[in-house]
Amino acid sequence: MFDLKRAFTVFGIIAVLALMNIVFVQNGYSKSADGMNITESHSKSIAKESPMEGLAKFISYTGFRNARAGNIIMILVGLFFIFLAIKYDYEPLLLIPIGTGIIIGNIPFFQDGGINLQLGIYQDGSVLNYLYYGVTKGIYPPLIFLGIGAMTDFSSLISNPKLMLLGAAAQVGIFLTFLGALFLGFNMPEAGAIGIIGGADGPTAIFLSSKLANGGIINGLETRNLIGPIAIAAYSYMALVPVIQPPIMRLLTNKKERTIRMKPPRAVSKLEKVIFPIVALILTTFISPGALPLLGMLFFGNILKESGVTKRLADTARNSLIDIVTILLGLTVGASTQADVFLTSQSILIFILGALSFIVATAGGVLFAKVMNVFLKEGSKINPLVGAAGVSAVPDSARVVQTEGLKYDPSNHLLMHAMAPNVAGVIGSAVAAGIMMSFLM
Repeated sequence: MFDLKRAFTVFGIIAVLALMNIVFVQNGYSKSADGMNITESHSKSIAKESPMEGLAKFISYTGFRNARAGNIIMILVGLFFIFLAIKYDYEPLLLIPIGTGIIIGNIPFFQDGGINLQLGIYQDGSVLNYLYYGVTKGIYPPLIFLGIGAMTDFSSLISNPKLMLLGAAAQVGIFLTFLGALFLGFNMPEAGAIGIIGGADGPTAIFLSSKLANGGIINGLETRNLIGPIAIAAYSYMALVPVIQPPIMRLLTNKKERTIRMKPPRAVSKLEKVIFPIVALILTTFISPGALPLLGMLFFGNILKESGVTKRLADTARNSLIDIVTILLGLTVGASTQADVFLTSQSILIFILGALSFIVATAGGVLFAKVMNVFLKEGSKINPLVGAAGVSAVPDSARVVQTEGLKYDPSNHLLMHAMAPNVAGVIGSAVAAGIMMSFLM
């Protein structure tokens, strides 16, 4: 009975509003800005349209009329990303915003005659277009790095510096992919932006592509806007780390190597933790000034964490700030995959190159660990599985190493060892991006 009363109340309010509207229009109370009765000012234009013409106009603006095959394909891709995130827990904090963004970016709308309804991400004045500035201007990636720095513990790297070499070795995927992109017909700046996918670092890939493959003129060369395909490829392979890396790790190692036990990391003092980000900031940015926006924010975030006197700032950076920026970055990157821009032969080549670069980077880290073992004494050898964590997918690659190691020895915990090349990979990919910029811009 209560629900019936509530329904009658709602219908009554609607009826009263409709009656008031009729009365106001009939008595000329609705006025335009110049004092003319709105009904009078629009009567001619309304009279020209029959009910059927009005219906036809409404239909012309719907997504059903403007949909193309590409829109449907990309919407299905967005749904697939969301499915992977929910069903298999593949990087849900990334794939759900990106998947939803793909759907939003591919809802079809009326664009005939170049009409700008300020809806799409590439239409000037739209909300998505303004939010996309954070991607095209390289604003979001440094903020992500700030949060990463505030949640990163460099203790394992400080305690065993030689593991930094594994992070450097994994960057071979970047430079081989760069050469492959050149071979496939991409120009130098575009190839540089594509190559960074091999680092498996989404923010770095977005940052570099916003500088080198943004649709502008770079060093006298006209580039295509490849930010969307590069970002989606980088984040896709980051999410698929648990799928892609294990087969490569098994292929390149034997059972004896997978069960190598490494010495426990030594305890690191607070002074070392404070000094490391300061020295690393100065050293890496002197080597590669182009990486300053990324590495500057990474080490700044770590200083906030390790100083012990800026807990509130560190908590904000690693929680609220990084969450907000991740939402905006994922959503806008997903929305940038508008079908008419994204579904091109270049996008397919970028995905193929990205997969190959990720495989090469993983293999490079594992193989280099085996090379290092040739020169290391018994008892100081490195478990080659740890080399796979040299890519920048923090902390997913380190977790994969831990999982694989436990399969062959349930008491052999490799996570802390793997975190050293993992964080070194973040630094290495940012340095590589800065080097690319210095050569190509």
